Amino acid sequence: MEQVIIPTTDNSRQNKPVFSPALRAAAEVISYISHPLFLPTLVTAFVVNALPEYFVQFKEGSVRFAFDALYFRVVFTTLFLPIFVVMLCKALGFVESFQLRAQKDRIIPYVACTIFYFWIYFAFKREGAAPPFFNAFFLGIFIAIVMGMVANTYVKISMHTIGWGGVIGFLLMLMIGMNMNISLVLMVACLLAGIVATARLILGAHTPAEIYTGFGMGILAQLIAYGIVG
Repeated sequence: MEQVIIPTTDNSRQNKPVFSPALRAAAEVISYISHPLFLPTLVTAFVVNALPEYFVQFKEGSVRFAFDALYFRVVFTTLFLPIFVVMLCKALGFVESFQLRAQKDRIIPYVACTIFYFWIYFAFKREGAAPPFFNAFFLGIFIAIVMGMVANTYVKISMHTIGWGGVIGFLLMLMIGMNMNISLVLMVACLLAGIVATARLILGAHTPAEIYTGFGMGILAQLIAYGIVG
């Protein structure tokens, strides 16, 4: 009997768009320089320079340049320690690559980051020298990581957009909660977040649903944190 092939219109079987090597290389570079591990340091530098009057105690404790001790604490806890954990996991064979592409590769880094971010939030809050909105920022990151870790059981949500969603949520928190006119900064952050999300789509690292969910988680986590601490 002759077989009859029935054409399908299933969209899931359609070919994905193919991008040029140059565009993919640019997207790779953007993904690296916009990694969420850099964002706490970036936000710290922004608020310290924009609102130095809220960080006077940290300036008084400087060693070589203004706020150096504060920067060291943030960089060590939110950048160095997570990178060290990923490198250790790679050396021990617990993860396949530094990019953490597989869901199972993200479990240990997620758990480690929840400890590190809660630690820095608790330390700043207990010390009492940081303003409430700064404490809320780190609590928001902790909440976002917990949400991402739970969601990672079911789907691979974009950590890049969780991070950039957190930046947008933090800026919204400053505008709504403290009546700050930072609309230009918010516009730039949204533009950068859009570029990062586009880069992740070009690389095929995530689906649009995973990108949008990441943004939603990041923004929501910051607003929840502000409701708790702010």
